[in-house]
Amino acid sequence: MIWSRIVKLVVQVKLLPRPEQAAVLTETLHACNRVAAWVSQVAYERKVFSRAGLQRLLYTQVKAQGLSAQPALHVIRKAADAYTALRAQIEAGRSGRAGSALRAKAESKPISFRPDAAQPFDDRSLSWQTDARTVSIWTTQGRMKSLAFTGEPSQLKMLAEHRKGESDLVRRNGKWFLVATCEVLAQPLNTRPRDWIGVDRGLTNLASTSDGDNHQGRGLLRYRRRMARVRAELQTKGTKSAKRKLKRRARRERRHAAHINHKIAKTVVADAQRTGRGIALEELQGIRDRVRLRRHQRATLSSWPFHQLGELITYKAHRAGVLVLEVDAAYTSQTCPRCGHVSRKNRPTRDDFRCMVCGLAGPADHVAAVNVARRARTAWAFVGTPHAAVSPSPGQGQSRAANPPSAG
Repeated sequence: MIWSRIVKLVVQVKLLPRPEQAAVLTETLHACNRVAAWVSQVAYERKVFSRAGLQRLLYTQVKAQGLSAQPALHVIRKAADAYTALRAQIEAGRSGRAGSALRAKAESKPISFRPDAAQPFDDRSLSWQTDARTVSIWTTQGRMKSLAFTGEPSQLKMLAEHRKGESDLVRRNGKWFLVATCEVLAQPLNTRPRDWIGVDRGLTNLASTSDGDNHQGRGLLRYRRRMARVRAELQTKGTKSAKRKLKRRARRERRHAAHINHKIAKTVVADAQRTGRGIALEELQGIRDRVRLRRHQRATLSSWPFHQLGELITYKAHRAGVLVLEVDAAYTSQTCPRCGHVSRKNRPTRDDFRCMVCGLAGPADHVAAVNVARRARTAWAFVGTPHAAVSPSPGQGQSRAANPPSAG
């Protein structure tokens, strides 16, 4: 496996336009999305969805609608990329099975774009003056210069030192933002870890490590239950004002969960980097199909940010040069790490583990994390053995290296 030493991150800064500048930005954003919706309509009717095909077919007509060369290309690419994402979603089964109502709805009409949908700009149509904290940006009324922006000191430093690639113009709740891509050089990857930190993710405890650290999720669970009650009350009203509040609260809830996951991931990666160890995670893909839950737990599992926590740990670890492995999650909470006995009876309650053979007892999540670390040791030993294969068993599963994601 080839590990890239470049980590892609995004930095969001807030624009401070004057009233007349905000009006021009609004006009520009609406014009780009109006043309993108038209391109999407033509693409759907002609069954042409590739970037190159749409560019050959519509480039001249898009420019004739008031867009210059680079924005015209970005509008065409935005429509093509939207259909690529939709096709990937359908192939992954996220839009329902073939013949289902959900699948038919996804395929029966062209993709639409909101008037305030984000619009990408490259360095030809948007330039940054980081020292002056201003940008110069293309608009439908010509080049707009000296558009001020602000942000956190750490964000501004990241922007000045590592910005590379496109930036997205975003309008949210009447406020303007630029989301810029930054490329940061990662630390050299530690391919000889001293040991592994096993991480077990769960509902009650968001993350438990083989070191005995426990990041409880009860506070987040109470917060989400309270938000669920508020949502139910607003949904009963059904007014426009209630729907607006629902959207705001959904965004607030996502930000809250992401903040907690960021803190957990930062702690785990810092421990691994300080001690020269790797991080072992459970492979949780398809967990919703594998587990059986009570009715009141189903909504919690569906909305719980398992995947996000894993992604954050992986990308932070990659940036810090810490190795990450994913191991089979089967029976980790039912296997005794001392004698290897596997039984459902080893876990009499959700929180407790007690081996029926050797009597080893302890918190079930900690035991699961220890088993995750043990499986990573075995898997990593096989990585250096030529022509070796790891055979899965109820107590030992195949492992794979986690691909470092690009943040942003």
